[in-house]
Amino acid sequence: MHRRDFLAGSLLAGGALLAGPAHAGEGWDARVSRAPAADAGVPVYPSVGAAVAAAPAHGRRPFRIRIDRGLWREKLVIDKPNIHLIGEDRAGCVLSYDAAAGMARPDGEPWGTWGCASVIVRAPDFRAERLSIRNDFDYVGNLSAPKFEPIGPNGAQAVALMLDAGAERSVLHEVDLHGHQDTLFVDAGRSLFRRCRIAGSVDFVFGGGNAWFEDCVLHSRFRPGKERQGYVAVPCTPSAQAYGLSFLRCRLSRDAEVADASVALGRAWRPGRNFPDGKYGDPDAVGAAVYLSCWMDAHIDPRGWDAMGYTARDGARTMLAPEAARLYEYDSRGPGAARSPGRRQLDRTALARHRRELVLAGWEPSL
Repeated sequence: MHRRDFLAGSLLAGGALLAGPAHAGEGWDARVSRAPAADAGVPVYPSVGAAVAAAPAHGRRPFRIRIDRGLWREKLVIDKPNIHLIGEDRAGCVLSYDAAAGMARPDGEPWGTWGCASVIVRAPDFRAERLSIRNDFDYVGNLSAPKFEPIGPNGAQAVALMLDAGAERSVLHEVDLHGHQDTLFVDAGRSLFRRCRIAGSVDFVFGGGNAWFEDCVLHSRFRPGKERQGYVAVPCTPSAQAYGLSFLRCRLSRDAEVADASVALGRAWRPGRNFPDGKYGDPDAVGAAVYLSCWMDAHIDPRGWDAMGYTARDGARTMLAPEAARLYEYDSRGPGAARSPGRRQLDRTALARHRRELVLAGWEPSL
């Protein structure tokens, strides 16, 4: 069997391709609009947050919110189940905020990586379609003139979307996610990203959740003055969790200024956590990431993956080597798809375990 045929059969057998949206423009529970006239029979709210607040606290069916074109500058926390955000226009409907990890919250404490996201999801069955989510923090300006005390490596972590504890069965379809460092934080639950565009530079898809990315664009943005321009996939998957960040038929692209061989496929993250004997890098974090039939431009380093530093139990700064985690690829294509000893390939047995219905444990979302 030709390996491309084998790949298609292994990855997609038993899981029908998702259909396009069939319910667009009908059955809204709320509308977010600045237009003076309200839709007949549909409550209209001046902000996304107000529409979410109107949803049932324990809704068992989708609460569908239609969002008009425009820039909606809000810091949102989705803590109710079954919230569906559907934009009028993918490029023109923008949910945005500009908090970075080192910036102060209203109480004066720093936001931190876990709190800075423009949109934080903490409930099951969230869905977003045909809109953009951005963190508009001035990352490039901060490189030359930092504005706050570092939190973690630099305080410039600025998350656009975070799937936090409580998130489960999250779906993002035709959504643009835009940031620089730490754009997308998929830290909990199962999630599906289909036909999305995720743009960033450092660690811009990261976390410990089980996320499946299908037909997405992973776009590396330019960082002035940096030899290592960035890292794409940075998992901190728990050791008992079989899957982490899985990319099928994705396209790894770049800004024109991003040099050849300047971006790593990723690195494994061992986040610092508090234990009875101190705070250090979580030894249970054994990151898992895999690229399956992805096209890669020449900005991807032929060596593939980088090591990443963490604080060991004895307080020493230690580097976590790529081979100590679960970082693989299969059938990579394009000018960045080099073969080298550091770029481990899935074998046929492992590939057969990377079908979508297995990765998502039988959950088959529909659009």
